[in-house]
Amino acid sequence: MKTIEVSEIEKLDPVSVTIIDVRKAEDYARNTIPHAVNIPIETFQEGLPKLDREKPVYVLCHTGEKSEAIVEQLEDAGYDAVNIVGGYRAFLRLQLSRTLEKGTGIEERTKEIERSLIKKFRKPIWRKFTKAVQEYELVQPGDKIAVCISGGKDSMLMAKLFQELKRHGKIPFELVFLVMNPGYNEDNWNIIQDNAKILGISLTVFESDIFNIVAGVDKNPCYLCARMRRGYLYSHAKELGCNKIALGHHFDDVIETILMGMLYSGKVETMMPKLHSIHFEGMELIRPLYMVKEADIKAWRDYNRLNFIQCACRFTENCATCGGGRGSKRDEMKELIAQFRQTSDVIEANIFKSVHNINLRTVIGYHKDGEAYHFLDDYDSYKTGEKTEGKTEETC
Repeated sequence: MKTIEVSEIEKLDPVSVTIIDVRKAEDYARNTIPHAVNIPIETFQEGLPKLDREKPVYVLCHTGEKSEAIVEQLEDAGYDAVNIVGGYRAFLRLQLSRTLEKGTGIEERTKEIERSLIKKFRKPIWRKFTKAVQEYELVQPGDKIAVCISGGKDSMLMAKLFQELKRHGKIPFELVFLVMNPGYNEDNWNIIQDNAKILGISLTVFESDIFNIVAGVDKNPCYLCARMRRGYLYSHAKELGCNKIALGHHFDDVIETILMGMLYSGKVETMMPKLHSIHFEGMELIRPLYMVKEADIKAWRDYNRLNFIQCACRFTENCATCGGGRGSKRDEMKELIAQFRQTSDVIEANIFKSVHNINLRTVIGYHKDGEAYHFLDDYDSYKTGEKTEGKTEETC
């Protein structure tokens, strides 16, 4: 199989070659290799598209792995096909490294990104962030918060928001921008560090071997990986003197969790805005992006021409959310909520409000701290027609 490095692509004559980006249309629209055309990988599953047989065909995917199958398919059909090694991830790494090598304009670019949060995205992002911090009492005077950065758009935005809150807020607290390297490949690891430099974020880094540990796990490796990563983050944050860790879960994560609990677990629950740690005494988890919608995070990213990794996990090629493979239950919820948005502009807000406004007199049962309640437990103590917490029989 013929291959080419991304650094050599720009030397090609765009008139005499065809460059195909087989990633999703949304990803292609954000950024791609110059002169590339988008033919999503699903198109090739339906049959070969018509291409100029007189020109060599260069194929780009996210990591350079899925494109190998497309190159083989083209070769079998008689095309002169070439795989782009490392894919878009390698191209992104090259772009970022060149930006940093120039050194000029980085400081101003960082300031522009910060200004965008306070001005253009003040209402959808900054106000939603500060509202969550205040309403759920996420930050207290004297806190030392470990802002956990994975390298994606959510955690990177969270880091910038915390920076601004510390600079301009009234509550005195300390920050540590904590990054764990659980075994990222070189490209992903460099992309995380380069983006942090562009954003003006000083990282505190520690290493772990989690990816190697879960590599041989067949059942729920992602769940195990997430649990282990959180444990490592708690442990290291506590060693650094932190009393809280902040994670980048957003509004969409919250409502997806509500729906998954109802549809697949038969219970009403959600992702909480903050939690006391059971295993690490004195530690607390907070979610300051709790009210910020993912669409607004993407808009901030695109407005500032930022390109983050979708997910730094070495196994993402088998994950639908990150670029391929079979969809997860959370992917199903994303699709369901997307349909709701087309139906009504209030449904997603009402899903969110539903776990803030539960009337215990209109549910069959609930449990708290190991104790279960059923509505029949005190049903006879409420006579027909009497008011129960402001509700009559008819309104209940």
